[in-house]
Amino acid sequence: MTLQYRGLYAISRRNRWNMPLVDPAASSLTRSIREQPMTCRVSAVPTPHGDSIGRLIESLRSLMFPGFFGPALDRESKLEDLVSSELAEVERRLADQCRIAFRYWRATGETGDPHELTAEEEASCARRADAAVRDFITSLPGVRELLAGDVGAAFDGDPAARHADEIILCYPSLRAMTVYRLAHELHRLEVPLLPRMMCEQAHRETGIDIHPGAVIGRRFFIDHGTGVVIGETCRIGDGCKLYQGVTLGARSFPRDREGRIVKGGQRHPVLEDEVVIYAGATILGGDTVIGARSEVAGGVFVTSSVPPDHVVAAPKTRTRVISREH
Repeated sequence: MTLQYRGLYAISRRNRWNMPLVDPAASSLTRSIREQPMTCRVSAVPTPHGDSIGRLIESLRSLMFPGFFGPALDRESKLEDLVSSELAEVERRLADQCRIAFRYWRATGETGDPHELTAEEEASCARRADAAVRDFITSLPGVRELLAGDVGAAFDGDPAARHADEIILCYPSLRAMTVYRLAHELHRLEVPLLPRMMCEQAHRETGIDIHPGAVIGRRFFIDHGTGVVIGETCRIGDGCKLYQGVTLGARSFPRDREGRIVKGGQRHPVLEDEVVIYAGATILGGDTVIGARSEVAGGVFVTSSVPPDHVVAAPKTRTRVISREH
């Protein structure tokens, strides 16, 4: 680059970013933000951090599946040391994010209008966070048992699976279920915001959207998985299987006198044990129960209950095969 060209380039950049051009845009954008205060958070209390939650998830995955994720495990004799080390890391990361989550929720509440925390509120948030971390750590062996069952269900239910290692390393459904089962424990312990942020990270990575409030039984398998939606109040029994594009959603939402959606209550369907839902099926409604061992065919739209041991299928469409010569 010649000296003359460098000088022209510098002048061009100064003209491009000079203050008279920037000031009106900054003022206009600031005014827009102030007019929509719900899109801006001005508070001394920070929100849980997405990158920190991502690192927490990776530490938890290494505990759920040691040797597959996290530090290498070349000898079984190292297992206890690895578990102790990773567990200490999980406890540290989780305690930090839980304290932030409880403080944030206490500062903002349901209104979203932040206030400064008193010393008593700070102490209460710390106590709740410490109790949640302690109970969560205690729940991890049970979560591992459930995930081992999910691996077995995937291996038994997918003829393309050659080995359990393939499922653990490759299957997006197991990644989504790993995060869901961990987040569900935090949701059960009433940790605010953190479980949703965890599940949304898994949603972005896998295309599988599971609310941490859903209750999912043992040996659950989502084949392929992309586009699956499982709502907050879903109840799914043992041994169920879903294919891609399945929606377990709400049919309608009651509203209050101001026209706002009434939150809470059973809004999503119930699947009893050993139900199979094929690709693209949509099942809606809090009073919709799919009975045990029933099957719902692909592309079917269901808004009413199905007795046990039934098959739900739409009428077959007529398929025409036309020769290009005619």
